[in-house]
Amino acid sequence: MPASRNTSALSPSNKVEKEKQDIYDSISASNGPRRQPLDLDSLSRSLPKTSYHPTTTSHAHGGALNGTLEPLHEERPRDPRDDAHPLTPPATSRSSSPFTQRPTVDFDGLSWPSLGTRQRLEATPEQAKARQEQLTGAIKTILECIGEDPEREGLHETPKRWAESMMFFTKGYEENLRDIVNNAVFNENHDEMIIVKDIEVFSLCEHHLVPFTGKMHIGYIPNGRVLGLSKIARIAEMFSRRLQIQERLTKQVALALAEVLQPQGVAVVMESSHLCMVMRGVQKTSSTTSTSCMLGCMRSRDRTRQEFLTLLNRR
Repeated sequence: MPASRNTSALSPSNKVEKEKQDIYDSISASNGPRRQPLDLDSLSRSLPKTSYHPTTTSHAHGGALNGTLEPLHEERPRDPRDDAHPLTPPATSRSSSPFTQRPTVDFDGLSWPSLGTRQRLEATPEQAKARQEQLTGAIKTILECIGEDPEREGLHETPKRWAESMMFFTKGYEENLRDIVNNAVFNENHDEMIIVKDIEVFSLCEHHLVPFTGKMHIGYIPNGRVLGLSKIARIAEMFSRRLQIQERLTKQVALALAEVLQPQGVAVVMESSHLCMVMRGVQKTSSTTSTSCMLGCMRSRDRTRQEFLTLLNRR
């Protein structure tokens, strides 16, 4: 029999902290060491036929261990959301702030930097030039491997142009949330929903290095502070100009806004088309992908969430 779990309802403040920590952990897991894929054949034999009750112990970086799933320390059905969380485990609880020990957004740093990001940011002009030349040489090799002549007229400058373009496509690695916000947080006694819709987003799928493009809709309910509207779009731009997956991008924007403003609630919805499944693979040209991330009262109050979705004309 599975061990019983404490499912007591958390206080509103603890629930918000727990929601943010859960999302932070999922983002950190995607940036961590490579994990072994699940052995689905072994997994299907090890699970009960009717329902899943976790019984194993997790290991350092999650994933599968000996053909079984790691246990989930919480189960979060979407409705009702208020009653779905157990008490915060001692290992992840905070006495003063949910961000003092493991900040979700480093204002002075690079907001979830990847390995080598700081080297790129702090490179000398000579190092930056060498990086550019290395990228140029890499695409020249690719052209040769696919059977092209990189020296012909139409392709002679292509490696250099591609290298410059790739550095622009990934410029978000060099950007800082503090510089993006630029002191545009204002005290304002406003407690109604604020929504910025149809923010165009361009990013690169980290699995195939091909674009996915779409629109992001961001809303929040202030708690005494508001953010300059253009900064909301700039936050989305900063995180999208990296190698991404849509699920993580949605969460990062939501957490960044929550950290900057500490609002009553945050909601982010993103809809996009992925060329990795349009131009290749399954080749479904009309398919779109929608993801969402809700925090605070946007997650815990059904009516508030419905109001947000209604204003997006999604419900």
